[in-house]
Amino acid sequence: MARIFISIGSNTDREHYVRAGVLSLQQYFGQVQLSRVYESEAVGFNGDPFYNLVAATDTELSIADCVMVLKQIEDSHGRIRGAEKFCGRTLDLDLLTYDQTICQQPVVLPRGEITENAFVLWPMAEIAPDESHPQNGLSYARLWQDYPKDKQKIWPVPFNWSECN
Repeated sequence: MARIFISIGSNTDREHYVRAGVLSLQQYFGQVQLSRVYESEAVGFNGDPFYNLVAATDTELSIADCVMVLKQIEDSHGRIRGAEKFCGRTLDLDLLTYDQTICQQPVVLPRGEITENAFVLWPMAEIAPDESHPQNGLSYARLWQDYPKDKQKIWPVPFNWSECN
């Protein structure tokens, strides 16, 4: 079994798509551990704020199969392929880590967004504070502690998970 972390984001009908994305992850993977939901400004483009969180689960799927499942979930929730890289999204699911695997194919792991974006690192530090980053060996708690807090605006928001339980 591999421990995987998945980032979840939406800035279009955010509550609906975050909830729907988590329900789909539960259908494919079973039990998932979730961080709090965070709101953040769009990064790389002018757009509506995002809701972001990180999910952790265990799987026997390969990396390629995990990526395929995440794309299927995105597509089933209205994700438009071929759109600009930096644009609004109904649902964005990214495989962040797969155990301690470091690779370039079928997807780059660990994702660079972990250390670059507060909306990924803070939720990672919340649900896996003592886990170490596969490349630099530092814990996610330490990486978040050292992250320049004025780099991106992010804040936790209350979220109703009643439909997901």
